[in-house]
Amino acid sequence: MKLEQSELERIVDGCKAKNRFYQQKIYELLYDKMLPVCYRYSRSTDEAKDMLQDGFIKVFEKIEQYNTGGSFEGWVRRIIVNTAIDAYRKNKKEVFIDDESRIKDDSDWQDIENEAEYAELSINDIVEAMQSLSPAYQAVFNLYVMEGYTHQEIADELEINIGTSKSNLAKAKANMKTMLTDKLNRL
Repeated sequence: MKLEQSELERIVDGCKAKNRFYQQKIYELLYDKMLPVCYRYSRSTDEAKDMLQDGFIKVFEKIEQYNTGGSFEGWVRRIIVNTAIDAYRKNKKEVFIDDESRIKDDSDWQDIENEAEYAELSINDIVEAMQSLSPAYQAVFNLYVMEGYTHQEIADELEINIGTSKSNLAKAKANMKTMLTDKLNRL
């Protein structure tokens, strides 16, 4: 989002006044940046769009809390991520696997990140693999790998223990590696 600070402040002030024109402006400016965030937490395009819509509703409800000194895009992103986490919690149908004894190290995942041959995969291939993960694995993977949360933060957000977070991350990475390797072998 490339706006002068004064323009951003004018748009935010318009949103605070509940002016739909300015709300639409924010939506249009950030839609393409926030939809991929929702894709990572969803199982389908429709689900991602629903999350995004709910997230923008929360943005406009909480716009009074925005401190103009900070990054507006970062503030919106945090709300969108929290909305995705809330959707996960609401729809949680799967029990997290709590088995620290099966945690592997990250060397397998590092291999896939560092191999030049994996460059043939598109971002859509990676997103598709992420969406194929179970909801528990997907949530932990996204929070840790994509959002940079610590295992303690993930445990707090998802109301699980740290060992469960670590275990689910290791299994998510292993599943991602398998799916991406299979995809690569089919190319």
